[in-house]
Amino acid sequence: GSEMCIRDRLITDSGSAMDVLATVRYETGCSAMILRQEQLDESFFRLSSGLAGEVLQKFVNYQMRLGIVGGFSGYTSKPLHDFIRESNQGRQVCFLPTEEEALAWMEGE
Repeated sequence: GSEMCIRDRLITDSGSAMDVLATVRYETGCSAMILRQEQLDESFFRLSSGLAGEVLQKFVNYQMRLGIVGGFSGYTSKPLHDFIRESNQGRQVCFLPTEEEALAWMEGE
């Protein structure tokens, strides 16, 4: 399938996102991947840091779909919840509570 997890990599900036992307693309040829919430630096979920925008732009540029799995209801930021809702309406990035749902989203083209 098109799913791929890099269990041990942490994304802390656009450079580390690029590393993960390139590794997955060149080593597996996959066009989609799943990241768990804890693999993303906490600043990703502070939209003012700009990290989420930078990281997701890399995924868009490389035409790599991304499922981000975690519990996002703990965040109180309205802009973040709006961002998640908008992302989930598209086909590129989806924030979901479980890996099963992320895989179903990826397979549900």
